[in-house]
Amino acid sequence: MKKVAGSKSTTSKAAAKPAPKKKAPAKPAAGKTSTEGIDRWLFKSEPDVFSWDMLKKCGRKGEPWDGVRNFLARNNMRAMKKGDLGFFYHSNEGKEIVGIVEVIKEAHPDPKDDTGKWQCVTVAAVADLPKPVTLADAKANDKLSKMSLVTSMRLSVQPVTTAEWNEVLRMGGLDPKALSKK
Repeated sequence: MKKVAGSKSTTSKAAAKPAPKKKAPAKPAAGKTSTEGIDRWLFKSEPDVFSWDMLKKCGRKGEPWDGVRNFLARNNMRAMKKGDLGFFYHSNEGKEIVGIVEVIKEAHPDPKDDTGKWQCVTVAAVADLPKPVTLADAKANDKLSKMSLVTSMRLSVQPVTTAEWNEVLRMGGLDPKALSKK
């Protein structure tokens, strides 16, 4: 009989102790949100570095959302599934949600990272927002008061709840039913 390090021999006639109960998963720390069940996101980009128009020119092949160097943003990308939708937000200049993207490739190594600890997803443009939704408009809307865009402005990849998604689409002139998951 092979004995595995750290295990008790199976030849003992003493009753085995019951396995310890598994602990429930820890709740997110204060200020953090769980991404369980989230399938809508917000991606922020400086338009002078990578704009909505640049992503649209990539067509259905999309573009890796690379260069993210924040652990929470990286973990948000790890939680994404192919087919998830997101808002494309122009930060710094414009400060507005201008389009809808689709995750077309789940988390994979960031091509701009030599350390191997960073990942990214690949996204493709889906639709323009007919009326861009500015940060000021989002802050002025009580229905969006808890949205990460309003509360965690520096985070570059953020979860979006269904209620927030539908409200931003309403403000931007798009019917949420027109953007059902593929």
